[in-house]
Amino acid sequence: MAEVKYEIIKTIGELSESPKGWKKQLNLISWNGREPKYDLRDWSPDGTKMGKGVTLSTEDLKALKAIFNQMDELN
Repeated sequence: MAEVKYEIIKTIGELSESPKGWKKQLNLISWNGREPKYDLRDWSPDGTKMGKGVTLSTEDLKALKAIFNQMDELN
């Protein structure tokens, strides 16, 4: 398996923390030297391990925001 290289450009926010210290974060990350994208996943307390997550382009994130805004209008 090829090594995955990443650079956390900016931490946008933290959603939650598990009892073991893993944090679910939204970050702007460059994967393998590519253009940075928004990424939502769990990170170990020391930041060296990661869980499964989802990576979103700016357009994807805007579409998700619009969906959340619609949900707020319904409630």
